[in-house]
Amino acid sequence: MTRALVLYAHPVPESFNAAVHTTVVDTLTARGWEVDDCDLNAEGFFPVLTELERRGYHDQPANIEPVKDYVDRVRACDALVMVFPVWNFGYPAILKGFLDRVFLPGVSFKLQDGGVRPGLTNIKKLAACTTYGGTRFRAMMNGDPPRKCVTRAVWYACGMPKKRYVALYDMNNNTDTQLTAHLDRVKSEMERL
Repeated sequence: MTRALVLYAHPVPESFNAAVHTTVVDTLTARGWEVDDCDLNAEGFFPVLTELERRGYHDQPANIEPVKDYVDRVRACDALVMVFPVWNFGYPAILKGFLDRVFLPGVSFKLQDGGVRPGLTNIKKLAACTTYGGTRFRAMMNGDPPRKCVTRAVWYACGMPKKRYVALYDMNNNTDTQLTAHLDRVKSEMERL
């Protein structure tokens, strides 16, 4: 059975992002996937990389101890699906903190022969389903950091798997019809994942 880790990072349960999250989980479940639904806010994930963790950042394997359960969940999945809003042209702090604390040396990357090598090669499929308050043009003018981080840094850490980036731009100005169409697109993308 294929296992997906869904990383969800929005604190408001009635948000449109919550509807995207539900669509992702329901679609993958209907396809027969085993879904590890990781709602970072509901789980109370602590996103701050502490001084002690930073000092021990490269000390493998002890560096994973503070977040071992999350490391185990990432290592156990075949697909990683990130569901999050873009705030201030970046990830929500809780998702950024997850990447800072869990995507560690020896986990998401390995330092070998003077270079960096992917560490999460168990992940064969990568997707991000996200919403932007701004337009695509505004995101591009600001370099669209979340898109680049998912499609470059996270993609590389996972051994360059098949990837999808499903974004809804200018969310606050979308009509109900456009929002429904976006949920249909998310469903379609998850059916093809």
